[in-house]
Amino acid sequence: MLQRIQTVYMTLALIVLGVLPFVFPLWYNVQQEEIYFMFVPSYTILFGVCTALTLVSILNYKNRQRQFVCNRLTMILNVILLGLFVYRTLTVSGEATEIVSEKGIGMFLPIVSIVLLVLANKAIKKDEDLVKSVDRLR
Repeated sequence: MLQRIQTVYMTLALIVLGVLPFVFPLWYNVQQEEIYFMFVPSYTILFGVCTALTLVSILNYKNRQRQFVCNRLTMILNVILLGLFVYRTLTVSGEATEIVSEKGIGMFLPIVSIVLLVLANKAIKKDEDLVKSVDRLR
């Protein structure tokens, strides 16, 4: 059923991963130009795969176990994306000609997505436990 709470959480995660990166920049360079995720191919691929996995998870509403696994994979990819952001921030000094350490809001989108997916997985687990308890009564 699409009206479950985990679908709401996953839809919010889909918006955070698929729409908001186009709105919020990752960081600003020396000339105060906004740097978006589209300028770095690895970030584009990771955001795209995360968005696709979240959409697949939403569409697999009949198979809760597959939803749970897709959400876990998306969380792992978000952690990798966050690690790349942190690595990029720590290895590039503030006086570099290309990128300064001034971060944009877009850098924190994977954290928001991970929180939403954890909430969705909790709701999926709760549904799964409810179904198992009802099956025990039969």
